[in-house]
Amino acid sequence: MIRIEDIAGHPDFRRLSSLGHGIATDLRYATADNFVGHPVYDGIDCAWLRREAADALEHAAAWLHPRRPGYRLLVLDALRPQRVQQRLWDELQGTPLTLYLAPPERGSIHSFGMAVDLTLLDPQGREVDMGSGFDEMTLASHPDHEAEHLALGVLSAQQLTERGWLRAAMREAGFHGIATEWWHFDFGDRVAVRRDLPRVL
Repeated sequence: MIRIEDIAGHPDFRRLSSLGHGIATDLRYATADNFVGHPVYDGIDCAWLRREAADALEHAAAWLHPRRPGYRLLVLDALRPQRVQQRLWDELQGTPLTLYLAPPERGSIHSFGMAVDLTLLDPQGREVDMGSGFDEMTLASHPDHEAEHLALGVLSAQQLTERGWLRAAMREAGFHGIATEWWHFDFGDRVAVRRDLPRVL
């Protein structure tokens, strides 16, 4: 276990601001612009990833750059300490939204600094249209429903193309998406992460 307050001096973590120019940051849980409607980081510095995930994110941005000039990655969430995961779980207990949270006893991959939530910025610096917003907890956000939603007109071909670009860049760098959130990517094997790496409190 590592306390979030001790991350700054830890050699296994990198600050998001140290990442390359193809990566921007807007941590939504540090603001009220998230699905619980209020800041949940309360002054905690969460702008970090484990070094291997941060290096891979730079690789994803470098892969994207020549293929879509002017487009950048926008990090929306990165390291989420266990104490914040517990607070979110407690706040959402008894609602369907717990489907979108890892139970605190098992631990979110975010709490190891090995998961990142992100989207794309276009050459004008605007977030691209992914068909649903970050933290929009609806089926429209589920990658495993995309073909059905395209057929029904819930999502457009262009929205799925944008998701495809994000997914391609992240997979190229060794990240894995999940079935319920187009914006979420884990780095490395989840079982190994939980078994081998320290959780951030």
